[in-house]
Amino acid sequence: MRVLKVFGVLALLALASAALAQDAAERAGNDLQQKLQDLDQGTSALRMLDTRIASVAEEDREALLFRRDERGFRLLLDLDKLVRQVAELPADDPIRVEVEKRLTQDLAGAGDAVFRLLADVSKRISTYSAQLESLSGSSLISTEAYINSLELLRIQYFDGLIDIIEGRALLGIAADDAKAKMTDALYLQAESLAGHLEFSGAALDEVQGRLKLDPTNADLDVTLKSMGNQHQLHLQRLQSIAGLMERLGLDESAYKSVLLKQGNSISLRTLESDVAMSLLRDGWIALREVAVANAPDIVFRAIVFVLILLVFRILSRLVRRAVSAACNRSGVEMSVLLKDVMVSISSGTVMAIGFLMALSQIGISLGPMLAGLGVAGFVVGFALQDTLGNFAAGGMILIYRPYDVDDFIEVAGASGLVKKMSLVSTTITTFDNQTLVVPNSKIWGDVIKNVTAQRLRRVDLEFGIGYGDDIEFAERVLAEILEAHDMVLSKPEAMVKLHTLGESSVNFVVRPWVKTEDYWDVYWDLTREVKLRFDKEGISIPFPQRDVHLYNTQAEAES
Repeated sequence: MRVLKVFGVLALLALASAALAQDAAERAGNDLQQKLQDLDQGTSALRMLDTRIASVAEEDREALLFRRDERGFRLLLDLDKLVRQVAELPADDPIRVEVEKRLTQDLAGAGDAVFRLLADVSKRISTYSAQLESLSGSSLISTEAYINSLELLRIQYFDGLIDIIEGRALLGIAADDAKAKMTDALYLQAESLAGHLEFSGAALDEVQGRLKLDPTNADLDVTLKSMGNQHQLHLQRLQSIAGLMERLGLDESAYKSVLLKQGNSISLRTLESDVAMSLLRDGWIALREVAVANAPDIVFRAIVFVLILLVFRILSRLVRRAVSAACNRSGVEMSVLLKDVMVSISSGTVMAIGFLMALSQIGISLGPMLAGLGVAGFVVGFALQDTLGNFAAGGMILIYRPYDVDDFIEVAGASGLVKKMSLVSTTITTFDNQTLVVPNSKIWGDVIKNVTAQRLRRVDLEFGIGYGDDIEFAERVLAEILEAHDMVLSKPEAMVKLHTLGESSVNFVVRPWVKTEDYWDVYWDLTREVKLRFDKEGISIPFPQRDVHLYNTQAEAES
C-alpha cells in the first residue's frame, strides 16, 4: 500500500510539472505574440508619420524627421531584443518555429528600411553642412549641434544594422547581402573620418605654430579651440566606427593607427599587433621618404656638425694650454685645486659652446633643450644633496685656501700629506703610505690644522740635568750645540732657558727655529747631539728616583 501511495504522489507531481511547463510555454508564447503586436503597431505608426512628413510646413519638418528617426531606432532595439529572446528557445519549439517565420520577413524589411533611413540622414547632413559657411552666431552654433546629433544618429543606425545582421545569424537566416552593404558603408565612413582627422591634425599643427609666433592673436586662439573641438568629435566618431567594424569582423587596424597618431593618448585596447605593425610600417615609409628627399641636406648637416665639434675640440685644447700656462706663470699664487678647476672649466665651456652651436646647425631648438636640462639638473641636485654639499665645501676650500697639495695637514681625524684635491674630496697619504679620501664637507665642517703652511717652524725640545750639575755650564753646552748645527737659523734667535725644577731633574727648554722642511732632521739631530755632549761633558741626565728611609723601631726602643 505504501508503494502505491508513493507512485501516486509521483504521478501527481509529474502531472503538475507538465501543467506548469505547459502554462509557462503558453505565457512565453503570449509574451512573444504581444511583442510582435507592439512591433506591428510601432511600424504602422512610423509609416504613417513618414507619409505625412512631406505635407507639413518647412519649419516643422526637421523636428518630425528627428522624431521619426528616434522612434525608428527604438523599434530596432525592440526587434533585436525579440530576436535574441526567440533564439534562446529550443530549435524544435513550436512557438519559435511560428515566430521565426514572421521575424524572417521583419528582419529583411527592417534592414532595407534602415538603409533608406541612413541614406536620408547622410543627405540631410550634407545639406546642413553646405549651409554652415553662410551662417554665423547662434544660427551657426545650432546648425553645428544639429549636424552632430545627426552624426550620432547615423552611428546608432549602423549599430542597429549590425544587431539585425547578428540576429539573422542567430536564427540561421542568411545575411550576406546586408553584411556586404554594411561593410561598404562602414569603410566609406571610416575613410571619410580618417581623412578629416589627418587634414584637421595638419591644420591644427599649422595654427599652433602661428600662435606660438603671435601669442596675443585672439583670432588664432579662437580658431585653434574650434578646430580642436571638431578634431575631438572626429576622433570619437572614428573610434565608434572602428568598434562597429570589429563587431562585424572587419579589419580596423588602419583606422586604429590613425586614432593613435591623431589622439592624445595610447590605450592598451587599441594597441594591438596589427595596429602596431601598421604604425611601424607608416613610420618606416615616412622615414624613408624623408631620407630620400633630404639625403643631401642631411649629409651636409652631419658634416657641418662633425666639423664644428672638431674645430671646438682644437680650440678647447688651445684654451686649456693657455690657461694652464697663465696659472703656472711665476708670480701667480694660486692653489693647485684652483688651477685645475680653471683649466677644466675653460676647456669644458669651449666644448659646451661648440656642442650647442653644432646642434643649432642641424635644426635642433636650444630653448626647450636648455629648459629640460634645467629641470633635470634640479631633480639630480635634489637626489645628490650630499655630493652637492661636498661640492660647496670644495668651493670654500678653493676660495680660502686653507691647504694645498703637498701640505701636511690634520683634518677630520686624519693626518698626512695632501696628494690630490678636487671639488668633492681630498686625497691624503699618511706617513706609513696609506691613502685616505676625505669628503670636503667633513673637512670644511671641522678644524683644519695645516702643519706645513708656514715657511719657518720652531722645534720645541726639553732636556733635564741633575740637581748637582752646573746650570750655567749646561746652558753654554746647549747653546754651542745649536750654533754648531747648520740647519738652525740665526734669526729668529734660538732660545735656551731654564724651564722647571722637576722631582728628579732641572729641566731646560730648547727652541731653535728652522725651515719647515728641515723640522724633523733638526729634531732628531739635536736630540742625539745633546745626549752625546752631555755624556762627554759629564752632565747627567737623571731619571726618576726616590730615597727610601728604613727605621728600626724595636732597636730604638731597646736603646
